[in-house]
Amino acid sequence: MKIIFVCMANIVRSFAAERMFKKALKENNRSDIEVSSAAIFDMDGKSADPVAVKILKEMGFEADGHFSKLLTEDIATDADMIVVMEQHHKDSIIESYPDTQGKVFLLKPFSKGASYLNTADMKGIRDPHNLSGYHYRLCFAEIYLALEGLIKCI
Repeated sequence: MKIIFVCMANIVRSFAAERMFKKALKENNRSDIEVSSAAIFDMDGKSADPVAVKILKEMGFEADGHFSKLLTEDIATDADMIVVMEQHHKDSIIESYPDTQGKVFLLKPFSKGASYLNTADMKGIRDPHNLSGYHYRLCFAEIYLALEGLIKCI
């Protein structure tokens, strides 16, 4: 199974989700799942946000050597599941690649206790880029909790 995490630039949220999920898969002996991440907006291979890298390392995750990658039609078609951070990411992907309908999912609703009736859960996980360390940690906590739910569903 191939899962790809997608956000706008692939330098904070989808990158963090990829690294966190890889560790969770390893800890759960799930070698049957291939994980990667990509961007909706072409960042020309920009390296990961340094604040994100620092905080991920502090949290015990591998964070070195990441460069933004653009989501292409081939990558989207090849994925079994595309997991996005916000509703507009989902809408953009389905508009660009209609064949992905049915395999693009918001990450936040996988969190325990999340609800499709809760507007905040449906808005997704907000981008902390250029905000305080608190915002990065909050974002990463939301991602982590949602990944705990996602791993139980696959």
